[in-house]
Parts: sequence; C-alpha cells; structure tokens
Amino acid sequence: MSIVVIVGTQWGDEGKGKIIDFLSGEVEVVARYQGGNNAGHTVIVDGKKVVLHLIPSGILHANLKCLIGNGVVVDPVGLIEEIKMVEQSGFEVRSRLFVSEIAHMILPYHRRYDRLMESVRSGEMKIGTTGRGIGSAYADKVARHGVRFLDMQTKERFVQKVRNAAFYYDPLFKNWGESAVNVDEIVDEIWPIREEIWPQVCDGVSYLHEQLDSGARVLAEGAQGILLDIDFGTYPYVTSSSPSPGGVCSGLGVAPCQVRDIVGVVKAYTTRVGAGPFPTEQDNEMGEKLRVAGGEFGATTGRPRRCGWFDCPALRRSLQLGAITRLALMKLDVLDDLDEIKVCTHYIYKGKKLSILPFGLEHTNDVECVYESFPGWKTNISKCRTFEELPANAKSYVRALESLCSVHMDLISIGPDRKETIWQNRESFFS
Repeated sequence: MSIVVIVGTQWGDEGKGKIIDFLSGEVEVVARYQGGNNAGHTVIVDGKKVVLHLIPSGILHANLKCLIGNGVVVDPVGLIEEIKMVEQSGFEVRSRLFVSEIAHMILPYHRRYDRLMESVRSGEMKIGTTGRGIGSAYADKVARHGVRFLDMQTKERFVQKVRNAAFYYDPLFKNWGESAVNVDEIVDEIWPIREEIWPQVCDGVSYLHEQLDSGARVLAEGAQGILLDIDFGTYPYVTSSSPSPGGVCSGLGVAPCQVRDIVGVVKAYTTRVGAGPFPTEQDNEMGEKLRVAGGEFGATTGRPRRCGWFDCPALRRSLQLGAITRLALMKLDVLDDLDEIKVCTHYIYKGKKLSILPFGLEHTNDVECVYESFPGWKTNISKCRTFEELPANAKSYVRALESLCSVHMDLISIGPDRKETIWQNRESFFS
C-alpha cells in the first residue's frame, strides 16, 4: 500500500494531532518522521485530553501500530515518562510502539548546550528554542558523533559513544566556565532504563516496509510546520529538521513514489511561538482575544503563542513546497464571536506586491499586509456536522480561503474533540 503524509502549513501548532487521530481510524500504522519532544500534539477524545510529544497520535486507537522513525531525535527518559503517562490514561502502548534503532538520542549535555547557547544570544539573535536539546542532537548527528539507540546494544559501546561526545562538548563548556561532561553520571541516569526501552527498538526501515508490503495503510506524521523547515523556513528562526514532506523519505527510509497524498493542516487564523517574522501578527487586543479564545499556549512549554490573521502568502509558500492539494482547516470555531475577520491576501514588500512569502524576510519588518475583510457569523458552530449546517458567513469564509489559495478544505475542525470535525469529502484518503 502507500503513505499519506500529514504536515503543518504554518509555523507549527496547527492542530496536526487531532487530524492524525481523526484519520487514524483509516490506517494500520502511524509513523513519526522528524522532530523531538519540543513538539506537543494535543488530542481530545470523549472529553479526555492527552498531550503527546514523541509517541505518534495514532496510539489512541486500539490495535493501531506506531513507529518513531530514524528522523526523530528521542529523549529516552522523556519517552519512558510519556509511555507511562499514556498507559495511565487507559491506553495500551508497549505492544504497539516501535522506535527505529538508528534514531538519535537526546542526552543531558544536549539540553545543557541548547540552553547555554540561547542564554548568550541577545536581541533579535534569540531563536526562542524550547531548551530541550533538539538542535544540539541534530547537530551531533550531522557532525557524526551522535548516539543512536543501537549504541545501547552493550554498555561498553554506549559508554564509549558518550565519552566520544564529551571530547567535543568539554572545551565548549570550559569556554563558558562550565564543568565538563560527567560521563559516569549520564550513564548512571540513562543505562538503567535500557531494559524498559529496548523491547521497543527495532529496524524501523524494515518494519515499515514489511507493513507496507503486507498491505498496511500508513500515516506519516510530522512535527512543527513547513515554515519552520531548516531549509525553507524563516531561517534562522526555524527548527533543526525538515517538517516538509521531503523529510518523510529521509526520516522513515521510504521512497517518494510510496507517498500517495499529502494533507496540509492550517488554522483559520495564524499563530507562532518564539522569535521570527510574523507579518499578520496582531500584538494588540485582537491578538489577545484570539489567544484566549483559541487556548493558544504551548502544549510543551506553556508559552503564549503570538496570534494574527490568516496569511495567504505564507500558506501559498507551504503549498508550493509540499505539493499540497487538500487541507484540514482547524479551529474555525475560535472565530465564532468576531464581528469582522481579516485575511491577508498579499504583501507589499520593497515596493512590490507579492503573493507568496519571500525568503529573507526574517531580517526586516518592512512588510505591509493587504487585507480583505469578511463578516463574522456570531454563533456557536461546534454542533454542526456537515458543511451545509454552518452559518452562511462561515461557509463564505471557508470558500474564500479555498479560492484565494486554490486548495480544497477537505476537513474542517469546529471544536477540540474528535467528533467535532466536518469531513467535506467523504471519499477515503486511501481509496
């Protein structure tokens, strides 16, 4: 069979977790292909809220198998804690969760380095990192002194790998007046959990291909959003991996021809966490109103998200990069109480009218947004179950977004629960 990819089309936090959970009833496997536990996917089922950071959102469906792919950097302590949390919520995990043996681990010195680096950045140079060691672990991977799960085959091998990394980090920490990496301390913290985590470790590439060869349908789950992609995002205010669909192949070990469809997830407005350009940001009463109505606080850090109007040029860049032909529109209900809703249709930048987010925007605020206004619907839409049941102004807003961005909204979320979702196109994504 084939793979359907779920990607965020803004700066993350679009609501991918709910869509993955919603579509998981159609598949046998959900595979995470990049990111780390800086991401937080919130899923609400029958009023029960579960926040997942590493485990794919499909774990909340009984009998569905989940894979953490090699493109993910994994905090082993955090993973064990998350497994226990999900189990305490009433879901069986260990027989259904697998971790690629060639996935890299986040270790204590990664978090320490990440926080130190952010502390020495000042002003506009601050990235807004979560401090969880994600970027440091990816940097080690590229520098070829990372520690992978297969390095836990023996204690001797694990100790040597940590020691090799310490040779790199010790001069850096010394330069900051910090103590050296305590290899024994790290081994004492991490090695005891090997017995708990080792049964989940496997050849993730072979496992996924065996599932595909047997006819399994697979959802590939990304973290963050395309506009945070290390190559195509608003660099340097980006994540350290490739949330774009291109990251699926390297993050899971599959070929492009095995991807059947790519579904983008987008909010009915726009948010961003941390530093970086945000042309439609409303740093005012309207932004606060959206933040409160949408509960726009990070699932991982609790940080308040910056909020603003829907940004068509930004979305068009993601559609271009992802070859996305169908979208899931999230949090339409957050706009229920607004008298007027604005949409940025174009930018005025350096004297030119632009229809797409330009590269290089991160170092200037000299962007004027061209807005189109739409009347609000001033009614609760959470009980609607078909597109036809939506108020006329809500339908007009959705159709306008589709027209402006030349893409169809297959799914429309009108509330946080799984059942509060309108599926415009009932045809299976895998048919």
